[in-house]
Amino acid sequence: MTTPTLLAWSGGKDCLLALNALLHDPQWQVCALLTTVTQRYQRVAMHGVRRDVLLAQAAALGLPLIEAVLEEPGDNAAYERAQHAALAQAAERFPGLRHCAFGDLFLEDVRAYRQAQLARWGWHGVYPLWNTDTAALARQFIDQGHRAVVVCVDTTQLAAEFCGREFDSAFLDALPPGVDPCGERGEFHTLAYGGPLFRAPLPLTRDQSVLRDGRFQYTEFVLAQGA
Repeated sequence: MTTPTLLAWSGGKDCLLALNALLHDPQWQVCALLTTVTQRYQRVAMHGVRRDVLLAQAAALGLPLIEAVLEEPGDNAAYERAQHAALAQAAERFPGLRHCAFGDLFLEDVRAYRQAQLARWGWHGVYPLWNTDTAALARQFIDQGHRAVVVCVDTTQLAAEFCGREFDSAFLDALPPGVDPCGERGEFHTLAYGGPLFRAPLPLTRDQSVLRDGRFQYTEFVLAQGA
C-alpha cells in the first residue's frame, strides 16, 4: 500500500531528483507539487523563476501544483502562514495526505525546522535524498539525462558569471573548492527544464541578468513565444 505525499517544489535539480527517487519507491505516491510563490512578483520564492514557467514545469511533469502564496512582508511568519494554508488546501483535495517530501541533502538545522513546523500541523517530513553524497548526486543528475540551468548565484559564495550557465559537467568542473556541487549551502539555484521525467523539454529562452540586494545574481529564463 502506497502512502500519499506532496513534494516541496522549488523547480530546481534537487527537487527533481527527489521526485525521481519517490517515483521509483513503491512506498510513495506523489499527489502534487507544493511551491511557494510571491504574491507581489508572481515568482518562485528565492529562485526568482516566473510563475508561467513554474506552471509549464508542472504540466510537463504531469502533476498538480499547490501554491503557497507569500504575502508582503515576506518574513518567516508570512512564510509559515502561506505553508499552513497550502497544506490545508492539499489535505482537503487529497484525503489521507499528511506527508510532505523535500529535496534537502545535509543541512540539519533546515531539516529540524521543517520537522517542527510540520509536526505543529499534524504532518510528517520525507527526505529521499538525505545524506546522499552531493558530488555523486550532481553527476547522477547529468548522467541520467536531467537538464537544468543556473538561475541564481549568491555572489558572496560564487562568481556571478556562473549564473545563466547550463548545469552540466563543465559547470561542475569549473566550481571552485568549497562550493557544494549541489549548491546546498545556497551558493546557487537551478531551474530544471528537461529530461526523463518531462513529457517534453520546456522551450526556454535566456533573457536578462540582474544583481539584486547587492548580492544575488539572477538570470531570467522565459518561455519561447508561441510555445
